[in-house]
Amino acid sequence: MSDLPTQIRACRLCADRFAATATCHQPRPVPWFRPTARLLIAGQAPGLQVHEKGRPFDDRSGDRLRDWLGIDRDTFYDLNRIAVVPMAFCFPGYDARGSDLPPPKICAATWHDQVFASLPHLRLRVLIGAHAQRWHLDARPPMTATVRAFRDHLPGAIPLPHPSWRNTGWLKKNPWFETDLLPVLRARVTEALED
Repeated sequence: MSDLPTQIRACRLCADRFAATATCHQPRPVPWFRPTARLLIAGQAPGLQVHEKGRPFDDRSGDRLRDWLGIDRDTFYDLNRIAVVPMAFCFPGYDARGSDLPPPKICAATWHDQVFASLPHLRLRVLIGAHAQRWHLDARPPMTATVRAFRDHLPGAIPLPHPSWRNTGWLKKNPWFETDLLPVLRARVTEALED
């Protein structure tokens, strides 16, 4: 097990934690990166569909994210150009009420330094949600304030809300996201992926 993605796929640090969740599932880490990647997608943790399919953002949230980024599925899943590194590589499960559990901190503490040391060519970090923004930007204000101040993090990073369809109300309340942020995001993504 010399390569890092293989080591991560074999990780079982959270087996007992996941067995105790309402979903009572086994770990299934989904590492998605290669050293040549230029664009990083950093989110919270895989959802249940990703856990089942073994491919990040292969759901409706991913469709919305690809639209935001201005890229198609083939480009998004090109491991040589795009890395997807969430705060936890496994689906954390649901609590008794059916809500997403937060990503276990042990995952980032165990793997992130090694992963990011293996990604020397990153040109842009797209940071989805408060967990990723806290880790990458040390952002403490509410997620909306961090996303609204996206220009403060250019050119190397752009914070985003989660593309979940549950956030449709947030998008309606914050029309500046579509008019001001998305054109900048798409331009930076194009630049980051250029040869």
